[in-house]
Amino acid sequence: MTNADPHLYGLLAEFTTPETLVAASKRAYEEGYRKLDAYSPFPVEDLAESIGFTHNRMPAIVLVGGLLGATTALVMMYYSAVINYPLNVGGRPLFSWPAFVPITFELTILFASLSAVLGMLGLNGLPMPYHPIFNVPGFALASRNRFFLCIQADDPRFDRQGTKLFLEGLGPKTINEVPC
Repeated sequence: MTNADPHLYGLLAEFTTPETLVAASKRAYEEGYRKLDAYSPFPVEDLAESIGFTHNRMPAIVLVGGLLGATTALVMMYYSAVINYPLNVGGRPLFSWPAFVPITFELTILFASLSAVLGMLGLNGLPMPYHPIFNVPGFALASRNRFFLCIQADDPRFDRQGTKLFLEGLGPKTINEVPC
């Protein structure tokens, strides 16, 4: 039952303590709301789990970046030592992998760290110069001493009046509509 209002991003409830925010987000998730987000001035234990955030793709991104770095290093050194400029010194093999370990390690770390930074920026949607929630009066307190729970209007369970009544039952300080 959705009230599709193209001018409404969602409803934002303001809480004064992290405990009430976690309790409210757990209740919202239990009620079936899935497109919700919580804002806090500091990390709050169990908040991510209470809004349904359980899967993190960062380890896979960093692993792929590290493997790509190691592969790049080995291919680059194999090409230069075996194909492009083969130099046989004292009958040693052209591709003597122990000599290539330091460079491989360094490029693995370089690519993994770059993929971690770029993956973090990409997964967080940064840079984000504008978001509809920035226009809500009082949202600047999210970086100081207030806690917010936003239920988005494109949630399948969202109903403007029903969701507002639900949020009022959670005991927030204020409830604001977030325009697009």
